[in-house]
Amino acid sequence: MKSAVTIALVPDIKTGPWIYWHDLETSMAKAASLGFDAVELFTASADAVAPDRLATLSDQFGVKIAAVGTGAGKVIHGLTLTDPDAHVRSKAVAFIADMIAFGAGFGAPAIIGSMQGNAVPGVAHEQALDWLAEGLNILGKQAEDQGVTLIYEPLNRYETNLINRLEDGVTLLQSLETPGVKLLADLFHMNIEETSLADSIRSAGSSIGHVHFADSNRRPVGGGHTAMADIVTALQKINYAGFISAEAFPWPNPDEAARQTMASFNQYFR
Repeated sequence: MKSAVTIALVPDIKTGPWIYWHDLETSMAKAASLGFDAVELFTASADAVAPDRLATLSDQFGVKIAAVGTGAGKVIHGLTLTDPDAHVRSKAVAFIADMIAFGAGFGAPAIIGSMQGNAVPGVAHEQALDWLAEGLNILGKQAEDQGVTLIYEPLNRYETNLINRLEDGVTLLQSLETPGVKLLADLFHMNIEETSLADSIRSAGSSIGHVHFADSNRRPVGGGHTAMADIVTALQKINYAGFISAEAFPWPNPDEAARQTMASFNQYFR
């Protein structure tokens, strides 16, 4: 398993569960100095960071790109895959497709979290899930064609009313026409929704394609009460070999959060 740390590069957003903020070069340098294998990027759009510059920095610091987030599509533009307006859904697909292409240039998957949306009042839950599956089928095939996976993230009940648990995420993936979609096991969301984080991971097995590393209160691991040892054993049991990526609050500050994350990663995964 490999370590990664999040970097938010969206000026419009002042708070959120990302360790480093705004300065790409400085953040990548800091990540490299602490021994992180990769960084996970949250950008405003697919063209917000020049690929050539990102490639240069990746080579310079010896840090890979673990994944790219798509949440700015929702936060900035209000786009989701389950909007009742077909035109908005189409724009959401296009935004994510661009992010898939951006990430694929670095062998990195794109993550769909908040852009999945909700079943809004007046829309049946089944209809919203159908729209979600429709978008995932299109985008999963595009990711597959570009040699990467698409990562779908079950969120807790306070952020979506669609898919909250890994078990339901597996059911959704099994209904798709493409194998190009995997699940994101986010330990913070799972702490709210799962009866047992370790059991859920074992049950989801090979459907898991990415892990978000955060404690029960979304501080860096070590700052809450998550029973990490059982989770590590479960990930080893399913032969997970992907990234363990710190999507956590920069508490008490970015540098301390990054150091705490790496200390916890070394404690559990080295």
